[in-house]
Amino acid sequence: MKKILIVWWTLTKVVVAVFLVGWFALLLRRYDHLFGIVLPAWTKVPGFVFLGVGGFLILLCGALLGARGFGTPGDRFFPKEFIVFGPFRYVRNPMSLGAILSMLGLGLIHRSPSILLLTLILAGAIHLIVVYIEEPGLEKRFGESYLHYRQSVNRWLPRIDSQR
Repeated sequence: MKKILIVWWTLTKVVVAVFLVGWFALLLRRYDHLFGIVLPAWTKVPGFVFLGVGGFLILLCGALLGARGFGTPGDRFFPKEFIVFGPFRYVRNPMSLGAILSMLGLGLIHRSPSILLLTLILAGAIHLIVVYIEEPGLEKRFGESYLHYRQSVNRWLPRIDSQR
């Protein structure tokens, strides 16, 4: 029962964060006219696909990390063992990838150049954080197991291998 509550609490925090970022992004639509571009109506269809895939990745990763106890207070805030499971087997940052895909989807659905620009800025910021903060910290904490993982799993795009 305790694990279910942890997963529920983790998912609640993830959903609140996603809605806050989405709300902020939607506020930016008031600046769309400054770009002088109108995206075609057909962009809504891939937008829903990106939003759906991104949202699924965010929720799945939140549930998996919550189930492993990574989001609990105290000494489990940073995991002590390195575990590769779920979407983390295919890309090193699936939750961040989900956030970027969701934001891209939101921008396409609303045909908003402002949201698409925010998506580019968000993607760049996440990339810099991952490269210069997250990955060096993981390498320091997990050593050889993380180095092996980093060599075998791509950061953002899944590797297409027949040997997986």
